[in-house]
Amino acid sequence: MIWLLTKYAITAFLVVFISEVAKRSDRLGSLLAALPMVTVLTLIWLYLEKQPAEKISNHAWYTFWYVLPTLPMFLLFPFIHRQFGFWLALGLCALLTAGLYVLLAFALSRFGINLW
Repeated sequence: MIWLLTKYAITAFLVVFISEVAKRSDRLGSLLAALPMVTVLTLIWLYLEKQPAEKISNHAWYTFWYVLPTLPMFLLFPFIHRQFGFWLALGLCALLTAGLYVLLAFALSRFGINLW
């Protein structure tokens, strides 16, 4: 139980820390948020919990593919946010990301990469 609480505390600390940095510096906050800290922490947690190498490697592999459909959101969000407000921008970007995920999964399935 202590291990689980430690994982939660470290992970939560990073999210709060980055949001506090972002309040003070757009660029530094964005740089820290863009670093794959959650993925790196997840890989560390899996390793420390003695998960098989294949599971750890698969996590990194699938993370790469799942990140791709999120990238257009970061380009479009600022424009949509300025025009329509935060919540609508967030919702539209979530729908866009979901749609792009489906398209990517379908396209990659033709090459033997199964994201479903």
